Amino acid sequence: MATAIPAKDVAALRQRTGAGMMDCKNALAECGGDMDKAVDLLRKKGIAKADKRAGRGVTEGLIGSYVHFNGKVGVLVEVNCETDFVARTEDFQQLVRDLALHIASTDPPPIGVRIEDVPADLLAREQEIYRAQAAESGKPEKIWDKMVEGKIRKFYEERVLLEQPFVKDDKQKVGEVIKAVSGKVGENIVVRRFARFRLGEE
Repeated sequence: MATAIPAKDVAALRQRTGAGMMDCKNALAECGGDMDKAVDLLRKKGIAKADKRAGRGVTEGLIGSYVHFNGKVGVLVEVNCETDFVARTEDFQQLVRDLALHIASTDPPPIGVRIEDVPADLLAREQEIYRAQAAESGKPEKIWDKMVEGKIRKFYEERVLLEQPFVKDDKQKVGEVIKAVSGKVGENIVVRRFARFRLGEE
């Protein structure tokens, strides 16, 4: 027999996720009334929808700015969406503000938006260092590749914007936050570029 889903639970899930009423009800039913599992399910579905939208053109959006309270770090970030309507929504504008804050707050700062943006020579240098560390570790040579792979993954999480833990919720990556907003507004969202300035730096 199917679990009866109280209307208050559907409303609470909708409040947490911004998903539609029927989507929330169906997710709760599928997860046996478990709120956290239903949130995860909706996020996964939202992300899947966002992935399908990824090929659509993004010619609208906003340039967001943030200057740190001490006046010594500033950020400009360009975030694109498909329509001017979405660019004017509070969800999209909040995302742009949050991304600018994130880029200003991370130390060391991101060196690119996505993994493909990491310069090949920098990646090769990091791999060389990690392989030397693996060789010095005293561990069997057959696991060195795995050790290097793990360190490169950590390097991406530290230095690539979309792979970094989000500064306002480190249980999510920046890329997941963007996909969640994309699922909510129904449009493809892309971080085009950013610039980070620190007083006195070249």
